[in-house]
Amino acid sequence: MVMSGTPVIDMQMVDGLADEIVKACVEFGCFRVVNHGVSAELMTEMKAVVSSLFDLPEEIKRRTANPNEHGKGYIGRNHIDQLHFSRVLVLMKFRILINFLIVLVPPFTKVYLGVTVTFTYCHKLTNHSFVRPTDIINRYIKAIRDLNGLLGRKLIEGNGLNGDLFDGWCCQLRMNKYHFSAESIGLTCAPIHSDPTFLTILPDDECVNGLQLVDKISGEFVPFDPVPGTLAVNIGDIGKAWSNGRYYNVNHRVLCFEPNTRYSIALFVLGPNNKIVEAPSKLVDSEHPRLYVPIDVEKFRHVRNTMGLRTGDALDLFSTTST
Repeated sequence: MVMSGTPVIDMQMVDGLADEIVKACVEFGCFRVVNHGVSAELMTEMKAVVSSLFDLPEEIKRRTANPNEHGKGYIGRNHIDQLHFSRVLVLMKFRILINFLIVLVPPFTKVYLGVTVTFTYCHKLTNHSFVRPTDIINRYIKAIRDLNGLLGRKLIEGNGLNGDLFDGWCCQLRMNKYHFSAESIGLTCAPIHSDPTFLTILPDDECVNGLQLVDKISGEFVPFDPVPGTLAVNIGDIGKAWSNGRYYNVNHRVLCFEPNTRYSIALFVLGPNNKIVEAPSKLVDSEHPRLYVPIDVEKFRHVRNTMGLRTGDALDLFSTTST
């Protein structure tokens, strides 16, 4: 089985949706979704917002940077294998409750986005030909929230559990811009890594590809090229830990194939608000002994980053057999 046959799952499937999602997480660690509730128009608008963000003057973008809160605001350009790579991060929390629909609507936006988008970042970018950023971002977040909630519920159902998996989980929206040039063709701009997340939801840049995944069986890189109208979903380290090792935390990278600009808008589903992740007892039995101790998500990310363990091996340090 190779990832060239990565599943495309219809999120409006009536029967068998939960089983299909779980199967894809186990066998591939990734899949694509159609009929996902994020309109093509909204994805186009969101990409335009991201492009506008990066096109702002450097001085304006740096107003969003917060040296006391790493990973928020404009990061700036990093030199990675002779490429320029920059990103804007938006930290947020998903609260999949009835009142979630309320907090997305002004004047309650501040309750949901806190100081990250509307009231810290985007207001600092006003009066600079940047039109309606928060409206589009909020609509995009709501649509992705709904999809993420459905994925969480189906993962619970597919494992024979009850509840709402991602209720109250902390998430992060990361917007990246890759500056590809003729000199960078063939180079790696995002080195091989797994995501330190439960899962990641990514709308493809249909104009520029470059994403490659490590096949679970062969260990070889295989392309994960854009498919119009779909969103890509992949499992990260926390997803593998929660599933007691059943889900495949797929390693991936981004290569430069053509001199063009590539954008990515990734939603990272990080972990619960209490920060602790562990496999449900129903996923632990004599054939599947508990593989990992309860994991503090923030501690895990710290260990992973400080030790440079970014290809899934950080989980070994949280193994129940680790000494």
